[in-house]
Amino acid sequence: MSSLSRELVFLILQFLDEEKFKETVHRLEQESGFFFNMRYFEDLVTAGEWDEVEKYLSGFTKVDDNRYSMKIFFEIRKQKYLEALDRRDRAKAVDILVKDLKVFSAFNEDLFKEITQLLTLENFRENEQLSKYGDTKSARGIMLAELKKLIEANPLFRDKLQFPTLKNSRLRTLINQSLNWQHQLCKNPRPNPDIKTLFVDHMCGPPNGARAPSPVTNPLMNAAVPKPGGFPPLGAHGPFQPAPAPLPTPLAGWMANPSPVAHPAASAGPMGLGAPNNAALLKRPRTPPNNSAAIDYQTADSELVLKRTRPFGISDEVSTLPVNILPVPYNSQSHGQSSYSSDDLPRNVMMNLSQGSAVKSLDFHPLQQILLLVGTNMGEILVWELVTRERIAFKNFKVWDLAACSMPLQASLANDYTASINRVMWSPDGTLFGVAYSKHIVHIYSYTANDLRNHLEIDAHVGSVNDLAFSFPSKLCIVTCGEDKLIKVWDAATGAKQYTFEGHEAPVYSVCPHHKENIQFIFSTATDGKIKAWLYDNMGSRVDYDAPGHSSTTMAYSADGSRLFSCGTNKEGESFLVEWNESEGAVKRTYHGVGKRSVGVVQFDTTRNKFLATGDEFMVKFWDMDSVNLLTTIDADGALPASPCIRFNKDGTLLAVSTNENGVKILANSDGVRLLRSAENRPFDSSRAASVAVVKSPTMGAFPPGSAALGVSIGDRTAPVHAMMGMNVDNRSLVDVKPRVDESMDKSKVWKLAEITEASQCRSLRLPDSISAMRVSRLIYTNSGLAILALASNAVHKLWKWQRNDRNSAGKATASVMPQLWQPSSGILMTNDLSDTNPEDAVSCFALSKNDSYVMSASGGKISLFNMMTFKTMTTFMAPPPAATFLAFHPQDNNIIAIGMEDSSIQIYNVRVDEVKTKLKGHQKRITGLAFSNILNVLVSSGADSQLCVWSMDGWEKLSCKYLQIPSGRAVNPLADTRVQFHQDQIHLLAVHETQIAIYEAPKLECLKQWVPQERGPITHATYSCDSQSIYVSFEDGSVSVLTASNLRLRCRINPSAYLSPNPSMRVYPLVIAAHPSEPAQFALGLIDGGVCVLEPLEPDGQWGTTPPAENGAGTSAAAVTASTDQPQR
Repeated sequence: MSSLSRELVFLILQFLDEEKFKETVHRLEQESGFFFNMRYFEDLVTAGEWDEVEKYLSGFTKVDDNRYSMKIFFEIRKQKYLEALDRRDRAKAVDILVKDLKVFSAFNEDLFKEITQLLTLENFRENEQLSKYGDTKSARGIMLAELKKLIEANPLFRDKLQFPTLKNSRLRTLINQSLNWQHQLCKNPRPNPDIKTLFVDHMCGPPNGARAPSPVTNPLMNAAVPKPGGFPPLGAHGPFQPAPAPLPTPLAGWMANPSPVAHPAASAGPMGLGAPNNAALLKRPRTPPNNSAAIDYQTADSELVLKRTRPFGISDEVSTLPVNILPVPYNSQSHGQSSYSSDDLPRNVMMNLSQGSAVKSLDFHPLQQILLLVGTNMGEILVWELVTRERIAFKNFKVWDLAACSMPLQASLANDYTASINRVMWSPDGTLFGVAYSKHIVHIYSYTANDLRNHLEIDAHVGSVNDLAFSFPSKLCIVTCGEDKLIKVWDAATGAKQYTFEGHEAPVYSVCPHHKENIQFIFSTATDGKIKAWLYDNMGSRVDYDAPGHSSTTMAYSADGSRLFSCGTNKEGESFLVEWNESEGAVKRTYHGVGKRSVGVVQFDTTRNKFLATGDEFMVKFWDMDSVNLLTTIDADGALPASPCIRFNKDGTLLAVSTNENGVKILANSDGVRLLRSAENRPFDSSRAASVAVVKSPTMGAFPPGSAALGVSIGDRTAPVHAMMGMNVDNRSLVDVKPRVDESMDKSKVWKLAEITEASQCRSLRLPDSISAMRVSRLIYTNSGLAILALASNAVHKLWKWQRNDRNSAGKATASVMPQLWQPSSGILMTNDLSDTNPEDAVSCFALSKNDSYVMSASGGKISLFNMMTFKTMTTFMAPPPAATFLAFHPQDNNIIAIGMEDSSIQIYNVRVDEVKTKLKGHQKRITGLAFSNILNVLVSSGADSQLCVWSMDGWEKLSCKYLQIPSGRAVNPLADTRVQFHQDQIHLLAVHETQIAIYEAPKLECLKQWVPQERGPITHATYSCDSQSIYVSFEDGSVSVLTASNLRLRCRINPSAYLSPNPSMRVYPLVIAAHPSEPAQFALGLIDGGVCVLEPLEPDGQWGTTPPAENGAGTSAAAVTASTDQPQR
């Protein structure tokens, strides 16, 4: 087959795949043998469809082609045979042995005999080589990994594993080009040719009657009319199939732009949202100069072809052509804006607004541009007036009508009555704003000069509501999307559901409503990188396209609605900022300088039809829309998180940026500085009110159609003047009138932080110790709760056991009864192997088996396995370097352990066979923490690089990673430990660093809450209580703080004087802390002087302090938390 014929096969494969002919695609792959679809092959193997697996392989290789092929077929047939044996289906196993495996006896007769003997065993795992065989799923996964290596090494598959890089819908493009040439060769080319078939060459018939009017005489030339000229290009719903529904005007490409500006032509390309309405085109014909209609197919080759067609009569003069006939490149003044320079960017830091919690979303008021709406990870909503720097409205997360909520939401709130905010957004006129929460709920508030009122509560989605926006299909609506893979449209007046759009295969990440001419539509993006577009009907999505890098993406239009941009970050942390060619559904421009290892999804915004901005790599980056190169960056005087939230006001004179200290910085350019100062200097009068007028809420649904330009950015910030006509203006200024926010506070019940300063206020017990005292490096309760095990820095283990007696009938660990420092009759100690390094410099680690029978431990040397009854060393392995720095048992198999290493790797090790199964690499410094989740089937690792990584336990691939947000201005030890521990639900994750306590949600590693102590010194360690309701935190100043785990609010502080004897000559403080496995209020401290202390509340069933009341209303959050300096920074 010739090279061109081979390429034609690839074009057909692409076309079939785009048209969703999935079975035909794979049949052609197999029959042609040109492209081996590894993903399809993996799906077949995982599903155990063995006949289809071999049938697909047969298109590329046979059993006896080479040794790689033989091994591939042998592994597949052996797995099929073992699964039949595992099902006790002996007849099927014999059939496979005779028909499938016997062919290999000619190559290795002994192996075939051994396979045959498996039939005689009750369980084939009795065979030593198969003793490690797990369940079917895991066995298939292991085999699949081996098959992929064999396929990649097999020379017969060379050049067949990579599909060539093609422009989208390349075959359609070539057909369009062919038709264009045919049309140009017509003797009498018509302005609107009627293409009905591809089976014969196109030819326009002789003219019939008067010729179409020229552009000069066409009375419709100055009207906003559909795209003229040429036949309608082949779109996703072109001649191959009818459109789902006729559209009122031609809907070209993604969406045609009717504005008479210098902008690329939009046509019905491969991403067509609907078929062009040919009847509408013919009713309003237009003819290009000299009657040579250029056929607009807008592809990568369009410019070249159009240049070729000019000899047929198309003039080089573009300005006389009808709008959007020829593609016209952007220039620096292509959108009618005045000239801007980088000096117009907001750079000056004017103020820093403290929120009290991590900022998740920002939006400026569309009219009063000195009002800023903020949403936090604790569900708090704040409205700030920037001139006075006053917080003029505040709301906590609270479900208004719990009884009306769905049962899943009620169950979720019963376990954890907290929610983070994913999005806040003003309506186009600023009379409403919406809030999307991480749990099911959307709240809509009405807002006027003196009032903030509840308007709508919508139980919108199952799981998280990831985004919301306002749109205006015929009346004001709210568009939401969520974790349940749905997009929904709600009436903004009544909350009634208008539409539900289904089709995404992953959680929907963002929505972007917009309109072109009279066509209202919605773009949606999902976490798997899919982009879809929807009309307000029930006909399904009109676009199915991949975002760059398969990233979680947000989309936004320029302020005038003429240019479309997107920004997203994929699972590997690579970010993409691009401009789209709407006519093709293809990337027009990719901007350089976005981070390749971004932490979280990078946020972006547009302003003035000129600039783009992202929050990335601890700074704000700017681009000129017309240049792919980075324009400039600013760090806003530092203290920015890795991926800050950013937001421009409508005029682009102010920029809000979130900080890693739970605040928002306001940046301004010279106009912004004047705006803030002029508003500040004006007395309260009508002139001031005019500058910050408050629009009263109109009757809902009374907006005229098209009265507001909706969806022009990530969140709509443009409110055209005509949208505001007829609305009453309140002459009072928000600056001077604080809203009446619903607040109730019983001042007779003032909560107070529990301070424990004396030994008489709690029960504490220092455990007896006759062995030389060295600092305690690791500490743990046994799983039974009957003993405490400590590992000292000199590599010696100490075990304290509580005896059953009258005072302690259960024999459990308690501060009321003295335990015994236990040793076996032999008198030996459990002592780790030591390396040549100083023991004080070695990193100690251990892990206890579930049944408390043995402990795996290391202190810089080999890893030792000890018997907990006899203290004897059962085995040692893995001599350094590198040394082990953290150990964790696999939750499903005590023979498998995860070993964190000094060289930043993680080794998955099978103790029974003394074999490293795999090595995980993702950190830059030594591993300091490991935690397994059975529910999520993942391993989470942490390192001295302050990074968290999530690994799948199926194939051990890395799923996600994220760096901790280190508070600015804090001096941090470059090798500081980061510890991780799963909540009882095995979804929420506690991360402990010397600067902070943080709660993440796995596997995405979204930071839900953060607590940064202000004046207690570095954190030395922290742990969940056994019920995961509390978090015990130890500090270098000797104190211990008790936090409520659900909201990280400090409720009790234990000073060192409560459990330590005064010792002026030595500073003693806890290095490690351990929680009792069944007593939620009991914990133990391992001290730097070698001591171990057990602490409990005075009362047998007591608690450490009381939970602070939830904040409500507009009062200061700091007061609601605590008046001390240990105020939680969530």
